[in-house]
Amino acid sequence: MISIENVSKSFTLHNQGAATIPVMDGASLQVAPGECVALVGQSGSGKSTLMRMIYGNYLSAAGRIMIDEVDVASAAPREILQLRRYTLGYVSQFLRVVPRVPTVEVVADPLLATGVERGAALARAQVLLENLNIPERLWALSPTTFSGGEQQRVNIARGFAYNYPALLLDEPTASLDGKNREVVMTMIEEAKARGAAIIGIFHDEAARDRVCDREIDVTGFTPKAAA
Repeated sequence: MISIENVSKSFTLHNQGAATIPVMDGASLQVAPGECVALVGQSGSGKSTLMRMIYGNYLSAAGRIMIDEVDVASAAPREILQLRRYTLGYVSQFLRVVPRVPTVEVVADPLLATGVERGAALARAQVLLENLNIPERLWALSPTTFSGGEQQRVNIARGFAYNYPALLLDEPTASLDGKNREVVMTMIEEAKARGAAIIGIFHDEAARDRVCDREIDVTGFTPKAAA
């Protein structure tokens, strides 16, 4: 479902005399349907960079990033948007939403974007919010006013609203208490059971041990010149 072949990335620092900093070289990995792979490595080793390249936020310098039959590394913007709508979900650490949009609408949006009837999309969003212990009195409010933990749960609800065949999870249990952490663990296990291919960053070792089938140390993709 996810196949990454010889991907490399560098950053150009335009305010530093256009200095080029290589950050990744020869990154390769495969993730099968129903498998969860953890990206591990010390801080700054490129875990988040690789995730952003897979999602198409960063452009890779070389290599292929195949999600189903789409090469994210060379796809046109409209193909990336289509991929994100139907195939590739992303739960980041940060909630980015349009201000004043009610929380229930934020969570329902991925379903509405795929043509799900509005009533069914909102009902699904309400179930997720309830499961993640977001009080009903908050559903009509913008999540921009919520605490960090509440925003993270809204982010998770939105990321799991649609049954994406592939998922990227960036610290999905960060800022969560034990009760909500267990809910999220169960959601990941259910996604695996339905065949989702998952790549995640988990600093929570217990969570990683529970849901991940194997680990990939991205330190091995560090360019020799930058090592």
